[in-house]
This record gives sequence, C-alpha cells and structure tokens, in this order.
Amino acid sequence: MRHKPINNKLFVQNRQQLAKLMAPKALAALNANDVLPTNADGTLPMQPNADLFYLSGIEQEESILVMFPDAEEEKNREILFLREPNEHLKIWEGYKHTKEDARKISGIKNIQWLSEFPVMFRSLMCEAESAYLNSNEYKRAKVEVETRDARFIHQCRKDFPLHTYRRLAPLLHQLRVVKTDLELELLKEAVNITAKGFHRTLRFVKPGVTEYEVEAELSREFIRRRGKFAYTPIVATGKNNCVLHYLQNDQVCRKGQLLLMDVASSYANYNADLTRTIPVSGKFSRRQKRVYNAVLCVLRASIKSATIGKLHRDWTKEAQAHMNEELLKLDLLKTSQVKKQTPDNPACRKYFMHGLGHPLGLDVHDVGDTNAPFTPGTVLTVEPGIYLPDEGFGIRLEDDIVVTEGGPVNLMAKIPIEADEIESIMNR
Repeated sequence: MRHKPINNKLFVQNRQQLAKLMAPKALAALNANDVLPTNADGTLPMQPNADLFYLSGIEQEESILVMFPDAEEEKNREILFLREPNEHLKIWEGYKHTKEDARKISGIKNIQWLSEFPVMFRSLMCEAESAYLNSNEYKRAKVEVETRDARFIHQCRKDFPLHTYRRLAPLLHQLRVVKTDLELELLKEAVNITAKGFHRTLRFVKPGVTEYEVEAELSREFIRRRGKFAYTPIVATGKNNCVLHYLQNDQVCRKGQLLLMDVASSYANYNADLTRTIPVSGKFSRRQKRVYNAVLCVLRASIKSATIGKLHRDWTKEAQAHMNEELLKLDLLKTSQVKKQTPDNPACRKYFMHGLGHPLGLDVHDVGDTNAPFTPGTVLTVEPGIYLPDEGFGIRLEDDIVVTEGGPVNLMAKIPIEADEIESIMNR
C-alpha cells in the first residue's frame, strides 16, 4: 500500500449508502480483480477492483466482500474474506493482511479467511431471497477476458439456480458518480502530485530532449510523492500532437514544435486527468498561440457551464457551438459549413473530434449515467482540443472540476495554463 492510511469512515459510509439501495432480504458479493498473467510465469501488477475498494478499502488479491443488510445475525451483515497469511506467502509474496489489519482498513468487524467462504456463503444464500452480483457494465468496455466476478456469477447460478439475481453495477454507478468530501480529499492529492510533475516538465523541456525522457521526469515526481501514472502517459511532440491516443513516446522534441502531455497521477486509487500543451523552445509562435487561446477560451466557458441539472449532451453541444465560433475566427471553418452541420455531425468535428469530458474518480473514465443531470459532487474532466495535422501541431487542454451548489470548482486552478505564464516559467 503506497498511499497513507485512509479514514475508514469513507468505506463505512459507502456500504451504508449501498445497503439503503438494496432490495429486502438480498445480499451482495464482490470479488477482487484477477492477477493477470504476462509471459512465462510473469504477472502484471495487481490492479484493485474499484468497486471492492470503494466499499472496503481492500486492495489485496482474492478478497471477497459479502453484504447482507437483513441477515438474521448482525455479525453476518458485513463479512470480508481474505487469504490467510502463512510463512510460504510471506517468503514468496510478502506481507498479507491480518484480520486486525482488515478491520482497521475497512471498518468491517467480521473478517474471515477464504477457506471459510464456501460454507458461510451457502448458509447466507439459503437465508437470502436474492443476490446482487457484480460485472463491468461500463458502456464502452470491450469485455474479452472472463473476470473473477464473471466466474463467480457462473458458479452461483450453478449452485443456486432457483435464486433471483440482480445487477449490482447500476447501484454502484449511482453512488460512485457523486464524490464525498473524503473522496475529494484523495482526488485533490492526486491533482497536487500531478501539478508537481507538470512544473517539473516546464523546467525540463527544451529542444533535443526525447518524449520518453519527459515521461521519466514525470514518473520520478509521481512515485516519490506516493503516486503513480493514472493511465498510460501520452507525451506527444510535433505531429504526434494530433494522434489522440499516442503512446509511442520515443521521438525527439524539436525547436518550434509543441509538446502535448496528457499525463496525470493516481493516489490511493483515485485518478487525476491533466492535459497541457507547451512550446518545446519556450515560446509559442503567433499562430500556435492563437489556436491555444481559442482552446483555452472553450475550456473556460465549458467549466463555467457545468452546472447542477445540466445534461452531459447539452453541455457538449454548447461547447461545440462555442468551438465553431473559435474555428471561424481562426479561418478554419466557413459560415457555410456551420450552416450545413447536423446535430450528429457538428462542423467543428473536423478539428475537435472527441468528447468534451467524462466522469472521473476510481476509474479514469469513471462509472456513472451520462444521461443523468449533473448533481453536486459530480467530478468531470473538461478537455477541448483543436488538431491541425496539416500545420504540424494540435492543442488539447484539460482540467478536472467538481460540480457544487455554488457553481463548478476547478480542482486544477493552480496548475499553469495561460500561454504567457507557461512561457514565463519555461524561460526563467
């Protein structure tokens, strides 16, 4: 566990909120993610299951959480099952949670070893009338690998074919999209670490450095502050600016080019998401600055318009209309093109072809119903861009915001974004 201990009040409250949404006499079961293989006997680093972490704070492999709010015995209303530590595991894999560790982390009193799970789960299922089981219901997910949760669903249907099964994901999506104050503190730490990394790159970037050297500087800053990359970093110079998901990061940064960095830190599994575009030689050309300021103008207007009750699609349409105006000023669009646009194909799409933003939290593209209006506590990215491959550069800017009763709050307000400020820092 790289991050500092988290107040378990966060996880206790999350379980309480989920219990309120569950049907009477229903239980819920969640599994840790698999440890995924690479080649030979290699494995990828463990990626905690976001839902299990949200409800328990547990990040250890093979863990299972069972919630049964209406269980006859109070001790069975929350049970956490863990791998039992032993000398073999200690030698080969390192420290595993004791029962007392798990109680402190999760706030769950009843901690059991995994060997007890089959008998206890059968007893609880015989008492329950239905069961909530979990799966990845993110709309854009490409599910090709059978998960631990998927295997568990198959086993439950085989062992208890007459039970009613319910989907847990919609309940968790409803809860997770609204961030509590405790969650926002963790997100703010991820943002703070990200800010330190960006400041480091402003002092480091100059003609002749490579994209991977910039990535290395960011990695050093994130790791030394208990963070890690929230997602695979995009460090793109020159025409690479215009590749939306560029991951090669192996080119030389040259004089006159721009460097687009879509890079942020994660802290305690909560993710920041930042994009900045800076001049490699420390000064924007006149054309680059005009395009930059157009993107910045759309960003700021879009942040201001992310208000309670607004629908995501309406928010995006407003940004597209504003982007049309900016592209007209830049002589990239003609009035006739704007007049011919359709709702599904706005004129700006030629230069701004991706979405305006997405929910952010335990997943970078976090869960939540994008058809629901913005509510207090909704955290969003705001990331407009203009991409001009024929001119050899593209610009994207991205901040993270939280929707509040008093209006949107920019979590990245202190991270340099004005073109003049970036030039000033780079040329000190």
